[in-house]
This record gives sequence, C-alpha cells and structure tokens, in this order.
Amino acid sequence: MSRKRADVRVTWKTARTAEGSELRPISFVVTCEHGGNRIPAKYAKLFRGRRRLLESHRGYDPGALSMARSLSRALGTVPVASTVSRLLIELNRSPRHPAVYSKVMRKAPQSVRREVYERYYIPYRARVENAVRAAVERGDRVVHISSHSFTPRLNGVVRKADAGLLYDPRRASERALSARWQVALQTRMPGWRVRRNYPYRGASDGLTRYLRGLFPGSVYSGIELEINHKHFFAGDRVWNRIRSTVVGALLESVRK
Repeated sequence: MSRKRADVRVTWKTARTAEGSELRPISFVVTCEHGGNRIPAKYAKLFRGRRRLLESHRGYDPGALSMARSLSRALGTVPVASTVSRLLIELNRSPRHPAVYSKVMRKAPQSVRREVYERYYIPYRARVENAVRAAVERGDRVVHISSHSFTPRLNGVVRKADAGLLYDPRRASERALSARWQVALQTRMPGWRVRRNYPYRGASDGLTRYLRGLFPGSVYSGIELEINHKHFFAGDRVWNRIRSTVVGALLESVRK
C-alpha cells in the first residue's frame, strides 16, 4: 500500500460515521462513467456523420476523466473509468432506464444493443461494485466519488453554478461530507458558486443510487462531483488549478 493511501486511511480512523456506526478505516473508490467519446470500430458505422454530437456534452463529460485521475492520485487509488461514449451505452443509468441507449442506438438492432450491453455495461458496473464490495468485506467504509461535468447551458437555460455535489440527503454521511466539501471549495475559490444536489439530484437514477441499494450508509457513501464545463475549456492553467483546488478541498473535508 502506498504511503499516501495509508495516511488517508489512518486519518479517517479517528472519526465515527455520521450514522453512528463503529470506527472503520476508509477506502476511496473513484469512478468516471463518461470519460470519453470513443466509439469502437465495430460500431462506427452507426455514428457516421455524428462527430459533432459525439464531441458535445451529450457524447461525454469534458474534464471528468482528468479530474478523476487527479482525485485518484491524491487518494492513493486507481480510478475505474470508461472512455466509451455515453451515446453508445449510458453507464450511469439503470438497465431499464429509457436513456440507457441513445436515440442513435435505439435504431440499432436489438442484438447489437445486447452485445454492447454485455461488452461494456456489465463489466464496468461489475468492476465498480466489486471494488466497493472488496473494501466493505475487509472491514472498511467506502467513500465513492463519481467524477462528472455539466454544460453551462442546457435547453436555453443557464446553469447557475461552478460545481455541484450530488448525494442522497437521507444518508447522513453523504450529507455531512458534501456540506464540508462545499464550504472548503467556496473558501478556497472565493466567488465560486458550489451547490448541493444541483444541477441534478443525487438520489435520482444512477450508479450511486444502485450501490446504495446494496450497501447501507454505515459502509457506503456515494457523491457525484459535477464541474461546469467552462472551467475545463478555460485552458490548462485554469483547469490544473481547479483540479488541485478540488482535490485539496476534499482532503480537508475528509480529515475533519
């Protein structure tokens, strides 16, 4: 185990979970469901002429993968990430959700959709679930950070936030960590608007909600980090500083 990973675990041993359970060391799981807009060659013909769509926020989450990697380095873990476009298969939706397949994929034969589901969806979700389960079985409590980003404007409506932290308000551990992270971010980035459960709700259909159904709040906390795209597109200097700030604010928050 790396020195950095060990330090994080020891720090977390000093505090009880918000649900009042016994002291547990903390394991971090970092994921990125929309890290790229890659379409495997086998399915490229389905997306012919769709390059602009693939490069938009509907194809992937700009900046989410580099943020996940920065978080993982700081937390001493390896991210579980996908670079396959969400337009091929939406990894952050339940299997029966209407949006698990995009409009493009809904036109594909059922056999193709099933193949994509088995090749990309099932293995990805299994990797994340297995990472959480392994940590819980060795007696740890898991803090899962799912890295995302959002478009500044959707359907003509401006999103009024620089960052969002999505969580289930019924879970005290998620509520408490999100509140501390929000304060730490706003302190380090004066003028930033950091909102909780915005621009989406953390209890909505998604990977964290699925995992909450498997693991109680005493051993699992899932938070989706959402960063406004505009910061990623502001250039490397700005984006590097923001990633460093987000990581520092999280480390400050988990050590309180």
